[in-house]
Amino acid sequence: MKIVVLGAGTVGTWIADLLCRQRHSVTVVDQDPTHTRRVNEELDVRVITGSASDTSVLFQAGVTSADVCLAVTGVDEVNLVAASIAREMGANRSIARVFSPIFRDRSTFDYERHFQVDRLLSLERLAAVELARGIRSADSLTVENIADGMLEVEELTLAQDVAALGKPLQKLKLPREVRIGTIERGDRMWIAGADDEMQLGDRITLIGQHDMIGDVKKQFHKKSEPKKTVVIAGGGETGFHLAHLLVDRRFSVTVLEEDRDRCEFLASALPHVTVLQADATRRAVLEEERVGSADVFAACIGEDENNIMACVEAREIGAGTILAIVSRPDYANVVAKLGINLAVSPRNVMAQQILSYLNRGPVISRSNLGNGHIGIYQIEVFEGSAAASHDLLNLPLPSACLIVAVSNREFVRVPGPKDRLKPGSHVVAIVEDKQADEMLALFETR
Repeated sequence: MKIVVLGAGTVGTWIADLLCRQRHSVTVVDQDPTHTRRVNEELDVRVITGSASDTSVLFQAGVTSADVCLAVTGVDEVNLVAASIAREMGANRSIARVFSPIFRDRSTFDYERHFQVDRLLSLERLAAVELARGIRSADSLTVENIADGMLEVEELTLAQDVAALGKPLQKLKLPREVRIGTIERGDRMWIAGADDEMQLGDRITLIGQHDMIGDVKKQFHKKSEPKKTVVIAGGGETGFHLAHLLVDRRFSVTVLEEDRDRCEFLASALPHVTVLQADATRRAVLEEERVGSADVFAACIGEDENNIMACVEAREIGAGTILAIVSRPDYANVVAKLGINLAVSPRNVMAQQILSYLNRGPVISRSNLGNGHIGIYQIEVFEGSAAASHDLLNLPLPSACLIVAVSNREFVRVPGPKDRLKPGSHVVAIVEDKQADEMLALFETR
C-alpha cells in the first residue's frame, strides 16, 4: 500500500519503520531537516522536508493517490489540518493523532466530522485501553471498544444456575441494543444463531452499548466477586483514561498524582475515583497509602525509569498484579525480570491500531475473535453497493455472517431486519474468514 506519514518524531519514525518492514511504500514528511536526514539514513523510505499542512508539500508526498495518510506530528492542530487536507486532496483514508482530550470529546464539538478525518487516535488512550485489558484478564474477561468506543465487545463464560442455560437465543428476550456474536464450546467457535441453546461453560461474546450490556450479563454470568482495588500511579492522560475505563467495571480505583492542580482536575472529572496528591516513586508514600494491599498497581507516571522504579517498590511491599507504561524497546527484556506482569509500549499499541486500518476497499478495520478464524469488521457502506440497495432482511449475507451494529457520526445502534444501510454509514459485522470475501463483495461499488 502507498502510505504517507506526516511527522518524523519518535512515533512517526517508529510507524514508518514498521510499515517499511512490511513492504509498504512509505513517504515521510517533516519540517525539521535533522529529523528527515536521520530517517533518510536509517530507513528505506522516501523523505520530504516541509510543513505537513502545506498543500504543495502534501502534493509532492503523493497524498492524491495515497491509500492512507497518517498525521502524527507533535502538534494536534497540525495533525487535524494536515489529515483533513490530505483527505480532500484524494487520500483514501486519513488518520490523525491527537493528545488533548477535547479533540475526541464529541459533547462539545465533533472535530472528526468537521475536518472529515477518518479516525482521531490518542496514543495515551490506546495505551490505557491496553492496560485495562491486562487488568480485566484476571477476571477472564476481554473487552474491546469498536465503532470508535461507542460499542463494547465483552466475552464471558456461562455460569451455573443462570437464566440463559438451556434456552435458545431467540427466547432470551435480549434488548435491541445487545446481541450475542459468537459461541465457543470446547475447541469449536461459531457465529451465534437464533436456535443455538446455551450450555454450562459456553463462552459467548456480547456486543452492544455500554449501558445495556451490564444488565444483560446477569442472564449469563453471576458476579459475586468483591471489588478489586486498583492503584494508578500518575494522573496524566494515560492514567486519567485508565481510571475512566475502570470506573464502571467493579473496581475500586485510586490515583496517585504529585501535581496539585492536576489532582483537582482529576477529582472533578472522576467523581467515583479516589485522588491523592502523592509521589508514587517514593516507597514511604506507597507504604503510607497501603499500596501493598492493592490487587493491581499500574504505573503511568511519564518517564520509563520512574514507572519501573514505582513498580519494583510496589511489588516489594506486596501489591498483586503489576503493570507499567514502558516506551523504550530496549527495556523489554528487563521488566519481566523485575516482576512487572505487563509492560505496555504506547508506540507498539499505536502501530497495531494503525495496522488494523491498512485495508483496501470498504474495510475500515479488522480484528480477531477467539482463535482467529472469525473477524470483527468495520465496513463503510459505498454508494452503489448491494448493501445500500436492500434492507437487511433481503440482503444476501452468507450464513456465517452477522451484522451487529450500524453507526454514523451521530449514533450507533443494533439494526433491525427492515433497516436499510445508507451510503457513508459504517457497519460492524462478525464473519468467518472463509466467507469474508463473499460478505465484503456486498459492500463493494458495482
